[in-house]
Amino acid sequence: MDTELLHRVLAFDKANPLLFNTGLFLLLFTAFIGLYRLVERWRGARMALVILFSLYFYYKSSAGYCFILLGVCVADYVVGLLLGASRPRWLRRLWVWVNVLMNVGMLVWFKYFNLLYETFANITSTAFDPLDIVLPAGISFFSFRSISYIVDIYRRQLEPCRNFLDYLFFLTFFPPLLAGPVVRARDMLPQIAANPRVTRAMAGEGLFLIITGLVKKVVVADYLSGNFVDRIFDNPSLYSGFENLMGAYAFTIQLYCDFSGYSDMAIGLALLMGYRFADNFNAPLKSQSPTEFWRRWHISLSTWLRDYIYIPLGGNRKGKRRAYGNQIATMLIGGLWHGASWMYLLWGGYHGLLLAAHKHIRSRWHTPTWLVRSRIAAVFNIFLTVNLVVIGFMFFRARSMAHLGDMATQIFTAFNPSVIPAFWEGYMLITLLIAGAYLMHFLPRSLTERVKGAYIALPLVWQALVLALVLFIVIQTRQADLVPFVYLQY
Repeated sequence: MDTELLHRVLAFDKANPLLFNTGLFLLLFTAFIGLYRLVERWRGARMALVILFSLYFYYKSSAGYCFILLGVCVADYVVGLLLGASRPRWLRRLWVWVNVLMNVGMLVWFKYFNLLYETFANITSTAFDPLDIVLPAGISFFSFRSISYIVDIYRRQLEPCRNFLDYLFFLTFFPPLLAGPVVRARDMLPQIAANPRVTRAMAGEGLFLIITGLVKKVVVADYLSGNFVDRIFDNPSLYSGFENLMGAYAFTIQLYCDFSGYSDMAIGLALLMGYRFADNFNAPLKSQSPTEFWRRWHISLSTWLRDYIYIPLGGNRKGKRRAYGNQIATMLIGGLWHGASWMYLLWGGYHGLLLAAHKHIRSRWHTPTWLVRSRIAAVFNIFLTVNLVVIGFMFFRARSMAHLGDMATQIFTAFNPSVIPAFWEGYMLITLLIAGAYLMHFLPRSLTERVKGAYIALPLVWQALVLALVLFIVIQTRQADLVPFVYLQY
């Protein structure tokens, strides 16, 4: 039994990766944070402990691919030093291109080669035999962090990191490693150099975020996915239009709870070690326009796309038409970043068109002040934006255009209100969970901040009791099989 347990802890198991929502991680992290507090005063020991645990964490998710992560760390460190020492503009640009081609090349090989190969095979009517390429976990996230580090040095917004351990700590730091947020070096490296200490308030806030993340992920997202959403999207033609529509609304709140739950836990875990990341979500379904939605949804990615793709393409500096084209191109790249599927590209293009259309309408129509302040107008704008977002996420989740067409056909031609009573009877808990999740999302931020403040003010014993109660609820409601975070595949 001891040998089996040791094997489970140390060996890579593709079917059981080490994730935040597993009991093994919670046990290991508890032991890790105890050691961390013991060596907190000694910077070198603390750095070594975090780096080793981060590499172990990544190994449990991607096995030997951890050497790719280490290779990126070494390459970034060397290129950063060479870029910082270079003066000619052409040479500085060359080092940037070396980094960009390295990272984009990895993404093309691991994420898009089979898609491109299949597309070429379909065009040329040749046989398609996909290569057995395993996607390293989190490659999109640490590639973007790598690119932003080198580009920021090129723009002279950041000095090259002279201490290799500091950079290794930054790029391998496990909380945001697999699914974000996309933490930038200019935000993280100064914190590493400052040798931060965990305060009582930071620890309380970190525990609160871990609690909210677990509830979002396990209680809401996993339950909706396994008991309703997957059934609808896998076989939309078997369900009525009303059920398909409810499936689309359910997936939207499921994806939000899944991804924001991961971000909450990542930010909370980092706080327990003294490091603070910016919020990655800010109640995005409260947005009154597509533009506002992308200021609230996956903030670290949307700002990354703005700073490193939209602005270099020309931003809005070269006229309205060029700005609209840049906006659409940026969102197409953002859609393709999510994975090797033309559905993601369509989703990105759809949001690019929404953003361009919103900017065009706003530039042509001056909204009266009384209408801007109208609550009725605000409610209408939110309702319209949410439904546009839901339509977009149907592209995001559907397996193919055929499945999406089946859903649309059912919604517009087989929308049978008479099934609502039967739906309520058969899916009472699902309905209450969807309604409750949306209701919680639309609560005033001031209320959630007061709840967080009250938890932080609790004595440590009571904080631990609340955490234990939440863990008990999570264990009781979790699915039989481990449900990975949705964004781990990106």
